Amino acid sequence: MASLTIKPGGPLQGTVSVPGDKSITHRAIILSALAEGESSISGYCKGEDCLNTMRTFQAMGVQINEQPDQLRVLGKGLWGLTEPDQPLDCGNSGTGIRLLAGLLAGQDFFTVLTGDASVRRRPMGRVVKPLREMGATIAGRKGGELAPLAITGSRLRGIAYTAPVASAQVKSALLLAGLYADGATSVTEPRRSRDHTERLLRYFGIPLQQEGCSVTLPSRQTGGWPAKDIAVPGDLSAAAFFTVGATLVPGSDLTIANVGVNPSRTGLLEILTEMGADIRLDHRGEQAGEPVADIRVRSAGLRGIRIGADRIPQMIDEFPILCVAAAVAEGETFITGAEELRVKESDRITVMASELRKMGAVITETPDGLRIQGLGGKRQHRLRGARCDSYGDHRVAMSLAMAAVLADGPTRIDDVACIETSFPCFEDKLSKLLTKS
Repeated sequence: MASLTIKPGGPLQGTVSVPGDKSITHRAIILSALAEGESSISGYCKGEDCLNTMRTFQAMGVQINEQPDQLRVLGKGLWGLTEPDQPLDCGNSGTGIRLLAGLLAGQDFFTVLTGDASVRRRPMGRVVKPLREMGATIAGRKGGELAPLAITGSRLRGIAYTAPVASAQVKSALLLAGLYADGATSVTEPRRSRDHTERLLRYFGIPLQQEGCSVTLPSRQTGGWPAKDIAVPGDLSAAAFFTVGATLVPGSDLTIANVGVNPSRTGLLEILTEMGADIRLDHRGEQAGEPVADIRVRSAGLRGIRIGADRIPQMIDEFPILCVAAAVAEGETFITGAEELRVKESDRITVMASELRKMGAVITETPDGLRIQGLGGKRQHRLRGARCDSYGDHRVAMSLAMAAVLADGPTRIDDVACIETSFPCFEDKLSKLLTKS
């Protein structure tokens, strides 16, 4: 089992880049594969999650040329996919398996979707249930609640679906199914989740109607759409680790270049600013319908705040690193309405409470969140070095690595191979930043 040992260090200074946005890369591969003609996807995320999505389309007959700086996708059109010879392995990616479930529900062939042990434990019923309402034929473990999922392509009908929780994966799965459905497909959420799918659909010229927390796709697409090149911005969820690190390590002044700053993703930046962080967005622009900017972060003291359910969808992936920030802030941070985090790659509520306690943090777990009493940011009240476990969760592993930079001694983190799913060069980039100091 791979492990990573981090020694305290800093400050974090200079400029750093992060991998291409994982969420956008998944969607770029999917919609480019369905386009007519060749698309170039530059700046793509090279993590295993996205490469597994690429491989699933290659298995369905789509030619994808993988190059160091871009993917070249020869799209086969809306109806050009072919039945794969083997089950499609989505690896560790909940995004990949759920979005593919929606897309494949409307095909004219049979597929089986599976993944690693983590994905096979994650709830699939939230996608399977509304897809079945659209006419999809899907079987799976526990009645379709768990993968593997066996999908027999069916004629679909559009529905108006009211989602019980805000989930970009559920919404995206239904919109992709809606490309093949008779009648409009509408999804209404209690709060708006991230909108990368909607932005990319519009970028390809596919009409959508948005009203409040509802998005509607018209009846099935009679034709495809022309290929377009896509420049993927840096992943804000990956930038979050360095953003928090630079905020907490005294003397830091770090710029994270060309990061996606989609408003549906910037919850962590807003929360950190409320806590007292010094964060500035420079050189704003747009790539493939997505806003981008350089994120400049300078060290600052933080204070605890209350974070309710309405803010969780905009920082769903950044919860583990937020816990690190709260653990060393001044005063209490109280997070509620985050029960969705119990069914991610790990139970992130329990895991972050457990592992940060090993490092001396004062944390109380609640059914839907955490109460964190910060150490006050004083050097004499630092986190302590410890031996921690990522539980196979890439975001937990990287969050603990940033906590280790703040500790009073070395920290060993076990089971870190999972970092490859989203940030293959994380250890190297962190090491170089710490070496500069």
